[in-house]
Amino acid sequence: MTTAAAPAPKYAVGSLVHARGREWVVLPDSTEDLLVLRPLGGADVDIAGVLPGLETVVPATFAPPTPCDLGDQHTAGLLRTALRIGFRAGAGPFRSLASIAVDPRPYQLVPLMMALRQDTVRLLIADDVGIGKTVEAGLIAAELLTQGDARGLVVLCSPALAEQWRAELRGKFGIDARLVLPATIGRLERETPYGQSVFRPDGAYVVSTDFIKSPRHREDFLRNCPDLVIVDEAHTCVADTSAQVSARTSQQRYGLLRALADDPDRHLLLVTATPHSGKEEPFRRLLGLLDARLATVGFESRAGRELLAQFFVQRRRADIREDFQDGAHFPSSRDSAELSYTLHRDYRALLAEVLAYARETVRSADGALQQRQRWWSTLALLRTLSSSPAAAVRSLNTRAGVQKADTPDEADRTGQSTVSDPADTDSAESADEVPGSLLPSAASRVEQADPDGLDADEKARLVAMAEAADRLAGPARDTKLKKLVATVTDLLDSGYRPIVFCRYIATSDYVAEHLKKVLNKRGTEHPVAVASVTGELSPDMRLNRIAELTGTDENGDPAPERRVLVATDCLSEGVNLQESFDAVIHYDLAWNPTRHEQREGRVDRFGQRTDTVKALTLYGADNPVDDIVLKVLLRKHERIRRATGVSVPVPQQAESAMQAVFEELILRGETPSFEQEGLFEREQLPATEQLELAWESSAEREKASRSLYAQNRIKKEDVAAEVAEIRAALGTGEEVREFTRRALGALRGTPADRKQGGFTAHTDALPQGLRDAVTAALGPRHPRPVVFHDAPSAPRGEVALTRTDPVVAATARFVLDTGLDEKFPAWQRPARRCGVIRTSAVRRPTTMLLVRHRFQLSLPTRDGGVRSQLAEDARVVAFHGRPEAPQWLPDEEALALLEARATGNSDPGFATDHIASILAALGTGLMEELRVRSKAAAKELEASHHRVRTAARARLAGLKAVPQGDPDVLGVFLYRPAATIQLGADA
Repeated sequence: MTTAAAPAPKYAVGSLVHARGREWVVLPDSTEDLLVLRPLGGADVDIAGVLPGLETVVPATFAPPTPCDLGDQHTAGLLRTALRIGFRAGAGPFRSLASIAVDPRPYQLVPLMMALRQDTVRLLIADDVGIGKTVEAGLIAAELLTQGDARGLVVLCSPALAEQWRAELRGKFGIDARLVLPATIGRLERETPYGQSVFRPDGAYVVSTDFIKSPRHREDFLRNCPDLVIVDEAHTCVADTSAQVSARTSQQRYGLLRALADDPDRHLLLVTATPHSGKEEPFRRLLGLLDARLATVGFESRAGRELLAQFFVQRRRADIREDFQDGAHFPSSRDSAELSYTLHRDYRALLAEVLAYARETVRSADGALQQRQRWWSTLALLRTLSSSPAAAVRSLNTRAGVQKADTPDEADRTGQSTVSDPADTDSAESADEVPGSLLPSAASRVEQADPDGLDADEKARLVAMAEAADRLAGPARDTKLKKLVATVTDLLDSGYRPIVFCRYIATSDYVAEHLKKVLNKRGTEHPVAVASVTGELSPDMRLNRIAELTGTDENGDPAPERRVLVATDCLSEGVNLQESFDAVIHYDLAWNPTRHEQREGRVDRFGQRTDTVKALTLYGADNPVDDIVLKVLLRKHERIRRATGVSVPVPQQAESAMQAVFEELILRGETPSFEQEGLFEREQLPATEQLELAWESSAEREKASRSLYAQNRIKKEDVAAEVAEIRAALGTGEEVREFTRRALGALRGTPADRKQGGFTAHTDALPQGLRDAVTAALGPRHPRPVVFHDAPSAPRGEVALTRTDPVVAATARFVLDTGLDEKFPAWQRPARRCGVIRTSAVRRPTTMLLVRHRFQLSLPTRDGGVRSQLAEDARVVAFHGRPEAPQWLPDEEALALLEARATGNSDPGFATDHIASILAALGTGLMEELRVRSKAAAKELEASHHRVRTAARARLAGLKAVPQGDPDVLGVFLYRPAATIQLGADA
């Protein structure tokens, strides 16, 4: 079945029309019956549809300047920069860069170049934590949507990260996505017409993966899912089927992704910092979603690795460090250290009692099932006691989850998921509950002597241990807490703002409570704000609590600089905290080194304003549990990373090695291990030897294979020239900074320099329209005066001096709108369209024209067709002499005129006459030259697109750029030599 194509529009894309009392630009998707129009100089929110059959639509031309609309020496620069900042239909080969609120680094364009090579985009983006996977995925999404290669977008993620994804899409990429969560689905269904789906193929959504995988919603989602899908933390969807850890949940997620991937036309972006958990099967299943061949091909061969390189991109921090040498905020180093403490004698005695209890209960077990149950319950007690007294008390009063196991294997699966930190669990989202250690004895299960299933002697012993743990609370006997207080105090005094990561909810709340008391004793000169965020809070409540700690209060006062966030690993993935914190303390050692990297990645990432971040690890020098974790896992991981330059996930032998060492600790003898010298001084256990060999082997394999990964095949240098050209066309950083400061100064914002760089400006005296735009961007309670940062990123409520920052963009639009409209009050028009400037920068009269070109850009599509799009560009041209016989200047000399400084005044009447004579010449020879230059600019644009598409091996047939109508002359400026002798008003 075929459908007739829509009739070609009467007006070409980019042409000007007059309708409804104003001028419009014709946009793509227009037909003969329906014109899609954007007001000249307007934004995308002003786009409208006009029916030529019902409304009057006629061709239009851009009105020339009025000769008497004269400005000063800064007028031309303000008008030009405002115009370029306002471009949302950039001419360059990366079409979306003009409309997004992020300034990508060159390395972040490499995944985009890879995507342009593919007909259906399938990529696994596996860059390190904190270097911009969200931006890379967002760039691809924005480009596919802008070029029309994708109609809609859905992001599948954890519910805890849904709001952050929506904010990123809206704030950085201009994509307004709807949240689809258990809390929102009822409202969405009520707003949807009866019989229709909540999802539309051309919509944008952020969806909870676990919610949408349920049978009730799955099929409707698959039928109506948009054609572009981003999967965040994709590794959680492919857990190892042999391990059976969270197997059912992971299988449901994988089934959903498999069904999505089976559509050969669906674009699929998988995003994760940990694509390989150390087990091959989950990694292969993940890759198989992109291309079936990747599930089985051997990566030992060059052909296999080259196939992988088409779909897989992974960069480490060291790979991209040089991209941040331009002052962008990215930490230059991470200062890591281990800080030890010695247990209080009472704590040591309780740990000895727990070890003795563990030996007795495990040794006296009746059968394999009971032995494994007791093993995991005692290990849970040891780990919680190592964490905090509060966690130990909770564990001793909670039934063990392994109690319900029917087989030894089931007990091991439950124990691993609740006590250990296996690499293939779904996430840390709900893993911070304290594991129970209560198990009924065999005798009591028969006699039912106690409701808890414990005989009297065992219950008395457990109660005594719980009471002993409770007496340890506080820095007097809990030396770990005492060490933390001293460490936090030192960090605060050094200007750092730390996050303290704990394993359990009980520990996090315990630590936060005591830090509040100790750090805010009566008479404290500088109080400290402290908050605890755990999995006990919903995702929204977590974000609200962080905002209460780091944002302005209800009176608009800024957050206290001395602040501490205490959290569990519910914040170790996805949540970005670099704007408000710059140090991490590992209060509890994770039993998986990857978890430490994820914690530190919350602050050590792009946007961090502190040059050196801190990462401190607390451990008990005489605590055998900490000793095992440090020596078997954490230190080996760090040693291998430093030796090979590769951070390798823990191999699957890690669990058995840890088991072997803990078994030796618990079952070796009656004397506690911390009283024996050198737990690992003797010959290593075979299991730990196997672990180390497997780890080093994995590191060498990954180090060798990375030489053929895609990030080494597509060089950043291939796109650097195009990126630089696009940035120059849209306004350089220095131009944007100078423009914003000068414009706000002219509009009564009273800018004032800051010692730290940048400036502040007051918004209360700005014109109403601009003031409202600033409030909309920063919020009604934003700090006053507003801080403008001389950097690509800024904290919430403040402004980054980049063209895509909402406040900078609003300022540019206001300056351009008022510059083109003489009806505004004079003080609200810092930019004017004309000027006559006396300057020593020229030796003969020189005219500069500010010109806007519009092009119809024809881009080849993936299906072999061609799509028309609008492109705009601003140029400065200049000539010596009279307009009837111009001598045109090279481009660089024309641009230099923008820096010319006035050395004298010109008589207004004289200036008006000269500008009028130049405008009169536009109808003759000058416009003909501008048409020639417009054609040349179109050729340059074509060549730029050709270079990028050639580098990306994308289609070239049909690529073309055609000027649309005469160029718009926005400004006319005459520069006259400085007079050597002043005669009257003008020489």
